[in-house]
Amino acid sequence: MKVTSEVHLAGIGSWLPDEVTTADAVADRRYAEEDRKASGMLAVRVAGATPAPDMAVRAARSALRRAGRTGLTADDYGALLHCATYHQGPDGWSAPHYVLHRTLDRPIGAAQVGPGCLGMLTALEMAAHRLVADGGKDAVLITAADNFSPPLVDRWNSSRLFLLADGGAAAVVSRRGGFARLLSVGSVSAPSMEELHRGGEELFPPGITVGRSLNFEERSDYWRRQWAQGAAPPRVHLGDVVAGAVEAALEEADTTLEKVARICHTGYSEGALHTIYLDPLDIEAADGTWEFTRRVGHVGAADPFIGLERLWTRGEVAPGDRVLLLAAGPGMEVACAVVEITTRHLPATARQEEAL
Repeated sequence: MKVTSEVHLAGIGSWLPDEVTTADAVADRRYAEEDRKASGMLAVRVAGATPAPDMAVRAARSALRRAGRTGLTADDYGALLHCATYHQGPDGWSAPHYVLHRTLDRPIGAAQVGPGCLGMLTALEMAAHRLVADGGKDAVLITAADNFSPPLVDRWNSSRLFLLADGGAAAVVSRRGGFARLLSVGSVSAPSMEELHRGGEELFPPGITVGRSLNFEERSDYWRRQWAQGAAPPRVHLGDVVAGAVEAALEEADTTLEKVARICHTGYSEGALHTIYLDPLDIEAADGTWEFTRRVGHVGAADPFIGLERLWTRGEVAPGDRVLLLAAGPGMEVACAVVEITTRHLPATARQEEAL
């Protein structure tokens, strides 16, 4: 979607727990040394018993504080969109309204958005549509958070593509201005590939209800066996979907990849990062956020926005720079957004920090 109206990121925030090094995980026999070397990962963030929605709240408060510099108040928000890739709390309960209650605390709509790891970019597109279609409110708060510490999840071995990490991110989407203008946002899917994340699992009863763990590697092993027995592999390569999605987003933003200063991508391990993102786009790891994400891991839907906050707050991008936000998720689907930085980061004052 080409964004011709004034839609901006007015604020951004993240919250990450302490890191656990991959070397320590090897020493504790939770992770194999050969897998550690192959991944290129140095550490992941682990939150322990901190609930995912509380991490979203902490990230949102930072984003709201920064957005307040544009004059936004809690009454200017029309909706909250919360993203998650894993369970947030009790069944039949609303994590989005928990986040809303502890941040804006206004009687507005709050909803949970998927699918999976591209959720925040999907929410960004939804927020842009809302702001263009409804002039009643000037801002939307989007959040994401996950905690992969439950016993049913083995963050170190559930996938060779990534190491699951805990944390949260938030962004304020506004028509009043901000630190970055949204130029384009959208996604491309290859629905024939949805079965890759399903593997041999039955749809009912849902795996979590019978104590089945979140294990992508088991599902990958299932397909390897099927292909070895003669089943036809997918005709579509995820890298091609990535290239198509990026090409569309750049064209809609009236720019090219050569004019993009940095890319904020999913926190994949080194091999997957190259195969899925870097090689199809013919770019180098230095063009992205690898040196940061290799010490963080894959924080579900939050990854691109955690990366963008780091680049902006550290002065690694400046006004006039264009940044590509990129994520892929089950479906298979790839989402992209192109933003142009418009304002330099100004550190918070002590009084502003105390207001949190």
